[in-house]
Amino acid sequence: MLSFLKIRNLALVEDVTWELAAGLIGVTGETGAGKSIIVGALKLILGERADRSLIRNGQDACTVEAGFHLKDTRAIDAVLEEAGLDPCQDGELLIKRSISTSGANKQFVNCSPVTIQVLKSLGEFLVDLHGPHDHQSLNSKDRQLEMLDKYASVEELLGKYQDTWKLWRAAATELDELENSERASSQQIDMLKFQANEIASANLKPGEEEEIESRHRIAANGARLAELCGSITGRLSEGEGSVIDGLREISRSIHELEKIDPSTASMFEGFKSAQIELTELESSVQDYADDLEIDAAELDKLESRIHTIQTLKRKYGRTIAEILEFLAETERKLARMENRGEEIARLQKLVKEREADVLKIGRQISKKRADAAPKLAKEVASHLTDLGFKRSVFEAQLAVLPSPERNGLEEVDFHFAPNPGEPSKPLRLTASSGEMSRVLLAVKSALAKQDAVPLLVFDEIDANVGGNIAEAVGRKMAALGATHQVIAITHFPQVASLAKSHFVVTKEITGNTTRSQIQAVSDAQRVDELARMLGGSADSARVHALSLLKGAA
Repeated sequence: MLSFLKIRNLALVEDVTWELAAGLIGVTGETGAGKSIIVGALKLILGERADRSLIRNGQDACTVEAGFHLKDTRAIDAVLEEAGLDPCQDGELLIKRSISTSGANKQFVNCSPVTIQVLKSLGEFLVDLHGPHDHQSLNSKDRQLEMLDKYASVEELLGKYQDTWKLWRAAATELDELENSERASSQQIDMLKFQANEIASANLKPGEEEEIESRHRIAANGARLAELCGSITGRLSEGEGSVIDGLREISRSIHELEKIDPSTASMFEGFKSAQIELTELESSVQDYADDLEIDAAELDKLESRIHTIQTLKRKYGRTIAEILEFLAETERKLARMENRGEEIARLQKLVKEREADVLKIGRQISKKRADAAPKLAKEVASHLTDLGFKRSVFEAQLAVLPSPERNGLEEVDFHFAPNPGEPSKPLRLTASSGEMSRVLLAVKSALAKQDAVPLLVFDEIDANVGGNIAEAVGRKMAALGATHQVIAITHFPQVASLAKSHFVVTKEITGNTTRSQIQAVSDAQRVDELARMLGGSADSARVHALSLLKGAA
């Protein structure tokens, strides 16, 4: 239910926090007191268009906050999840909307910023507004079908149908893509074959490029490498004054020194190691130089390989790994195209099998809907009789769809004829706003145990009806209050007297400032308000008011 509604600087409201209870809530007040502001505030919460002219005179912004306490949050949580938000905690949902004169409007759900579309999506599951406005779920064929399905108790079967329908559509989409998007010409196949052969014939190997470039660098610089090796070995071992000859002279002197003073041996251990390492170095460099071969044919071969790799990189990828991935994808495409007939046959069979599953479950749903539609219509018609439509006609007409859709094999359209002798037509085309509200009240009464929308708002739906009908309207709304929270904005004391809680909207004028307030009334204050609505002499009106309250108890 709606647990509170907080309004700041909206029209005549300066700052009002309205706390609500369950059941039927009556809202009354003199014409022009500001009762419509409640509906306006709820419209903003539901994501309807913001009119900056509603901002209170002298203020630069207005805000509306609404807190809902929900027993079942699954539908709400699904909307929040799709919007990237966390689910409700402990069934609590907080919505806030701020409208600025500068146009910087903001909206929040559970303190997180959201789009207007999110508010609209949430609103469909939270509130039904009915009266002289256009937020009427009863006009939607989808919502009508949802109402019928609740009455027919097919929700579980419908969920199974929708899962099967998704599988069928997925297979049909795959088949369509294969038949239309990948209809390959011989030129396309030839191109893919050329690309695959060009890459495959190169016989690329991961990491090959680095190895070839290293070999090419050595082969291309063979002469310089030989020259450098000769310089190193020359200085180490060739000619007079070579390093190794000098080391031999030093070694003889050390040997003689150690004979004279053996204690100096430890001093020259490092020299001996250096002499050995330099001798081995000279040998290694000489071996490296001997192995160097300046082979023009090998160099040409390496350069050709590098050119091949670079050419493939320009066409198919920045690295050898990317080129090989391109090859794999090309081969997959070729396999699909060359085996296209077999794949199409497989998918065609799968589509037929899944469509058969869809139709099997869909026909079960269709039977339940066909059985439930006249029963629902009869029950609604009975409630309509109580609400003043003595000879009206109400029908729930089913129409078979050209092909299975997400919600079944048919759609429903509520038809209504308010007066005898008139043909029934779609409800959205025949009912006036006052009639629509009473029809909805009849439908809601028939679906009281199944309908999940927690808050119903009826804005003066008792207009243009007599006292007996107004009382009947009030009793229908009071009965709905057993399973829903119902707000009735009314001018009829017969309706207000049946409310579980009663609020009065008043207008106060102080100097040049006008403020609207809403306050709860009970006991003597409630009798006074009902007497005011009844008019007549004060004593007789109070007696009548007391009798209404006594009759409602």
